[in-house]
Order: sequence, then C-alpha cells, then structure tokens
Amino acid sequence: MKPAKFLFIFILSLSMLPSFANEPDSAYLFSYSALKNGGRNGLHFAWSPDRTNWFAIGPEHRYLFCDYGRWGSQKRLVTPFLFQDEDKIWHCMWTLNETDGVLAHASSTDLVYWKPQTYPDFMPTGNCLNPEIKFNTKTGFYDISWLNSTKTETNVFGATTTDFKTYTPARKLNADARINSRSEILIAGNNETGTIHKVAWSVIQKLLDTKKLEDFKRSQNEESTKDDPIRFANLKTQNATISIDTLSTKKISDMLIGIFFEDINYAADGGLYAELIQNRGFEYALSDKEGHDKSWNNYKSWSLKAENSTFTIDTLAPIHFNNKHYAVLEIKDKDAKFQNEGFSGIVIKAGEKYDFSAFFRNPDKKAKKLLIRLVNKSDEICGQTIVNTHSGNWKKFQAQITATKSANDAHLEIIPQTLGKIQLDMVSLFPQKTFKNRKNGLRADLAQTIADLHPRFVRFPGGCVSHGDGLHNIYRWENTIGSLESRVPQRNLWGYHQSAGLGYFEYFQFCEDLGAEPLPVVAAGVPCQNSATGGAGQQGGIPVCEMHDYVQDVLNLIEWANGDPKKSSWARKRAEAGHPKPFNLKYIGVGNEDLINDIFEERFTMIYKAVKEKYPNITVIGTVGPFNEGTDYVEGWKIADKLKLPMVDEHYYQTPGWFINNNNFYDKYDRNKSKVYLGEYAAHLPGRPSNLETALAEAHYLTALERNGDVVSMTSYAPLLAKEGFTQWSPDLIYFNNAEVKPTVGYYVQQLFGQNSGNEYLKCSITTSDKIEDVQKQTAISVVRDNKSNNLIIKVVNLLPVDLNSNIDLKKLGIKNAHASKTILKGQPTDKHIKPLTESIQLTENLDLNIPAYSFTVIRIKQ
Repeated sequence: MKPAKFLFIFILSLSMLPSFANEPDSAYLFSYSALKNGGRNGLHFAWSPDRTNWFAIGPEHRYLFCDYGRWGSQKRLVTPFLFQDEDKIWHCMWTLNETDGVLAHASSTDLVYWKPQTYPDFMPTGNCLNPEIKFNTKTGFYDISWLNSTKTETNVFGATTTDFKTYTPARKLNADARINSRSEILIAGNNETGTIHKVAWSVIQKLLDTKKLEDFKRSQNEESTKDDPIRFANLKTQNATISIDTLSTKKISDMLIGIFFEDINYAADGGLYAELIQNRGFEYALSDKEGHDKSWNNYKSWSLKAENSTFTIDTLAPIHFNNKHYAVLEIKDKDAKFQNEGFSGIVIKAGEKYDFSAFFRNPDKKAKKLLIRLVNKSDEICGQTIVNTHSGNWKKFQAQITATKSANDAHLEIIPQTLGKIQLDMVSLFPQKTFKNRKNGLRADLAQTIADLHPRFVRFPGGCVSHGDGLHNIYRWENTIGSLESRVPQRNLWGYHQSAGLGYFEYFQFCEDLGAEPLPVVAAGVPCQNSATGGAGQQGGIPVCEMHDYVQDVLNLIEWANGDPKKSSWARKRAEAGHPKPFNLKYIGVGNEDLINDIFEERFTMIYKAVKEKYPNITVIGTVGPFNEGTDYVEGWKIADKLKLPMVDEHYYQTPGWFINNNNFYDKYDRNKSKVYLGEYAAHLPGRPSNLETALAEAHYLTALERNGDVVSMTSYAPLLAKEGFTQWSPDLIYFNNAEVKPTVGYYVQQLFGQNSGNEYLKCSITTSDKIEDVQKQTAISVVRDNKSNNLIIKVVNLLPVDLNSNIDLKKLGIKNAHASKTILKGQPTDKHIKPLTESIQLTENLDLNIPAYSFTVIRIKQ
C-alpha cells in the first residue's frame, strides 16, 4: 500500500517544477461546452501544439459551472465565448437557454478560479444566443453581440461595456457586426464548437495540474469499505497506542452538537407538528405543486359522502383575510358524511383523548347539531362527540373525543344532524398528549426522539425554506405568529404546503422545552440560489428601496424574542401568546447557501450592520455558500473577513472517503478569524443509504470537530427528519411514519456525541502497530472533559476490518479507582438497523481496551 500523502505531494509539486526543454513556450487552447448534454456539464478545455491534433483535458473536466436556475435541467452553459481583455483577465460569456433574454458572464485570471457570475438582462422579449466579445480600439469599449431568434427571424443585437458590470441598452446591429470566430473541433469523437486561443504553456499546465489534483481528490473521496477485502486483505489485528496528555488542554465550545430542522420530507405538517387533519384551512392550491398534481387543491383530503348534498369552497366572507378559503356544505341527506383522511390516515390510541375544534357559521342562523366521529377503515367507530353550533357569525367550537379503539388508518367524519347549509373552516384534531402537553404542540414520540439527542441549539426553519423559491416565497417569520387563522400559509419550496401551524412561537417554545438555544435563520434579502421563479429567479434581491422595511422585520424578530412587553409592541405579541418572559435569543443566521455576489453582499451588509448596531450582543452568523470550496465559499469568507463576522455557516455533503481523508480540515483554520458553524453535513454513499459506514465516517469527522472546538463552535447534521413515502432527500437522521419513529445508525452517533459532550479538549492520539497511513487514517480519537460533571470522555472510531487492542495508563490521568460506562456501536458497514450497547465497568490503574472492527466506542469516566 503506497502512502497516499506521497502521491498528493507529487501532484502538488507538478506545478512547481520548471519547464522541461521539450515543452513548448506556447500552445493552443480550445474552450467549449459539450453538446451531448445540452451544455449542462459546464466549461471544458482541450489543447493542441499545432491546431491540428487536439488533446481534451478530461475529456470533459468542468472548469466553470453555470449557477443560473434550478439544479438539474436549468443550469446550462451553452455556446461559451472566451475572451482575454487588455488587462489579461479572461472573460467567459454564454447562453443560458433558448428562451430568456439574458446572458451570463464570469471572469478569471487563470481559468481555474472564477469570480461570481452575473446575468445581464438584455432583451425584454426573445432570447440571447451565441454571444461574442471584442475590444473596440476606437472607443475603448468592449462590444458584445448575440443572436436574437424568434419563430420567424433571427437578428443581431449588441451592447457595450467597460467593466462587464454595467452595459448600454441592447440595440439592433447589422450582420457584419459579428466576428464569427468560433471553430468546430473533433474532441473525443464528438464535434464541438468553441473558441481557440494561443496561450503560454504555463496556462495549459495549470489546467492539467488542476485536473490531476481533482482526480486525486476524487480517488480519495471514492474510498469505501467495499474495497476493504482488497486494500486490507492481509491486515491483522492491530495493537494501538493511545496517548492522552492531561497537561495539554484547551477550552472548546460547549455548543458543538445541535440540530437543524427544515420543513423538508414532510417534517412539519404531517410530521413533527401534531395536527392530525390535513388541509384543515382548505388552503391547499395547485400552485403548491406548481400544477403538477391536479388533485392538490382546496378540496385535498376532504370528501362528502352523500347523494344529493354538496361541498363547495367559498371566499366571500372568510374568518381572516390570510386564510380566505372555507368549506360550504349544503346538506340535503340525513346520512351525509363530511370526511378528512388526515395525512394518509389518522393514528389514534385507545383510551387517549383528542381535542377537536373548528370554526362554524350557520348562514340561516339556526342552531345545528354535528356528530364528530373517528372511524377506521373497517367502518368501526373509534370515538365520537357532539358539537352544537348556533352562530350566524364565525365562531370557534371545541370538543373532546376519547378513543375507544386504536387504529392506524382512521379518518374524521363530521355528520350534520340537521338539514341545511353550514360553513366551516380551520378544522383541527390534536392529541392531548403532545410533547410537554403543549397546545398546538408537537408529536410526542418524534419530539422526544429529538430531545434524546441532547441538542445544544436548534436551527430553524431552514435551509432553503428560509429564503424560499423567489422573493414572494421568502419565509417571513411575522406571518407565522398569532392566532392560527391569522397566520399566512404558503407554498413550501420543496413542493408541498406549509400551514404555518408550526411557526416561530412553536419553534422557540420547542427550543425552551429542549433546553436548547434558538437559532432562527432569515433570508439575506435574496431568494434561494436554486430558485427559478420570475425568469432570472435567484439572481434578484429585495429592491434596495424596500430593504429598510425588510431590515426592520429582522430587528422586529429580535425584539419579539427578547423585548419587554411593557415597552415593546412586538414583545407584547409574544406575551399575549403565552410567554411573557423573553426567549433570550442569542444567535441569528442571515442567509443560507446563497450566491455570494454583489446583490447578496449589499443586502447582507445592511442587515448585519443594523443588527450589530441595535443589538450588539446578538451573534450574527453569515453564510459561505453550499460547498466547502469554490466561488461562493471564497467570496463568502472575503465578506466575513471584511465585516469581521463573529461566525459563518459552512455546508457540505461528502462521501465517507472525504470525511476520513479530511479529518484535518479545520486544523489549518486561522483562530483569529470568524468562528465556524457547520450547519449542514452528512456522509453520502451511492444510493444514499444511512448505514454504519456513513455513521462511522461522521463519527470519525466529529472527533476532529471536537479537536477543533476552539474554532468550530456549532454543528448540525442535515436533514433531520423524513416521512416514509414522502422523502425528497436522503439520507436523513430520523425516519418516521404516522405510527412509528425509526432512528438511523447515524442518529445514534449524533446522540452519543450529544450526550457525551465536553467543554475542554485534551491532546490525544491513537497510533496503530502498522504505521501505514492508509491504516492509520481509518482510526480516530477524541478526549474531552465535561467540567460540569467532571467526567472524562474518551471516543474512539475504528473503520478498519480488524480489532484494535490498546492499554490506557489511567494512573497518568489521575484515575485509580473509578466507575465508567462503555458504549459500543458496531457491526458490518452495510448494517442499517443496529443500536449501541452500554455496560458499566470498574476501572483500576490500567484500562485494557478492545476496539472492535467497524465500531465507535465511548468511555465515560466518572471522576
């Protein structure tokens, strides 16, 4: 086994070597976008010594990827035109699609790192195809031209710029304005169209070295336990030396393990939010699913079983203008049944009580009796009650149902006992046994599973949900407080409906019940970078002239959470909801995985400075994009440095191989810069399983995060929840259905770290007897002390297919006789349904420790 580090050093050294005598001084570079995938692969390069024989770099290695539009089919880089300006800066302009009158632009000094992309909008109608750039020596301007194609004709249009930031209005040009400098070259068996440039060989060499380095990283990332029978074929049980230095310690964050809740995979309505009635307000709309599901409308989940009676939706005189739809029943049958199926059925348990409520209005002002029943699929009554309505105006009526039978497939029936017309809205059914018995509360078993993680904080409501799909869909916190009927439901960015029943008050209350710090995330004045609504979609931002009001909304959130009800109208809203004491908000996130461009920076800076000025004790957490490298990451950190942000939010989803090979990722971070919140991460294997291999890779990395707990302040796995049958993203930490909660193996890793956190790190190491890097790197250790309990906690990860045997001299740690607990999570890498086992052990001056193959071991010593 050749140590990987030598290969890495070899690759890095390639770019440092002097040119060989047989290398050319210059060569030809061809830039293009592959046609076979419609330009979705990005910008590619090939080179040639003579413009005849071409050598692809890749053949399709991507040096620039388009950020415009949603992930998948919309992110296209078509007919790129590469141009070098008078200052030796490279510019690339390209077509985005066949419909939008917009072009894309990015610049680079070396063709490897590209500055943030911009999308100048040139044409009010029609498209922009095949852009070209040339420098006009007479005017000193750069002339840009493109083709505008309609069903009947194609014309040439153009504009000029001096800086590729501002452009003159588009104007129609003559055909001879085009330079038509694109060439067609045969690359890897395909005819590709692009531009040719003569460049110094060093330019091409850097492109080649970048590709080699990416290949090396990819080979590391693809390392997996499936290769263990070959790569560790002759490996024997290892003796491991564990070293712990009690004199070399450092303070680390006591907020390291938290959770991130986003309403994805039906995590809220039909999930954590305990409401059992689906579409209770009759506000579902075709637009929730962008018209893809014709059954997704105001009638969703509701039906009227009757021959002559009718069920319609009206908006003439609603309870509240924020919930304008309501049901109208014209009852002409004595046995008419108005039914709600719940979220694919309603789970009830015999002997438990359920709170029913609804708003009713009798247009004829005559009293009416309603029979409310819970009925299973066998048409057996599982509980019932009577509601007497007697108001000609909207009035809320409440009743209690005690379940006489258990069922996983029940539905609600409302059976009018009087003929005539009745109107109803906000029909609700809650179990009385919610988490902490809260009204409008959370599903008890699911919330308790989260509580068992011992999270130090909760990030909410997203994620991408926070900044929404377009400016109109930004999550506005103030729309989610107050009475349920006054809250503003809206389309969920993940393609369903948010009732806002689980709103900011409930989020903050949940944090309090968990003993966790609330960490709300607000949009940075821009929508999700994968939004595609309104054409350019994610490229826009709240107009600067409206940003004052938006910034005030953010300040109002802090006032609502922390203010004095006697002095603040926003704080009074909190008190009126049942929480007169402040929530003691300390953190607020601004932005999430945004495109870090001028539009973002301007709006983020306005928000940050306003919060810093009015609430200097609030820690504002910035964002550095969706990845741990690339343009957004680099530019995001530049803004963090410029503003001296207290903390930034990093995200990355990687393979187990990446987490193992990048265990030292934060060791190199500057301790004088912003702290880090690793807000989203998870180990992903092909097919996205959640198994022991992914869990151990995450545990391996978490030991490094504890080691770097002086710079990494907070972490949260993502996503947290997924409902079976409604999962849009995998893997997730906790799966569930209406009746069961199913924690994953990764959940138990998070739980073991959450329940065994510390605030002091002890310098430690583990060394295998085979001191080969490919063996050594599969092991990891962390030792922390919890000063509150004065417990010493040792965590060891073994991702090898063989056991590790070690002896720890406890006398050196000042431990002679002590009680300890030992917890082991072990199995085969593909295991998905294993749990940790814990036993009590008595310690003397030495601890003989066997660390099983493919395991995570936690020893908690009570001192």
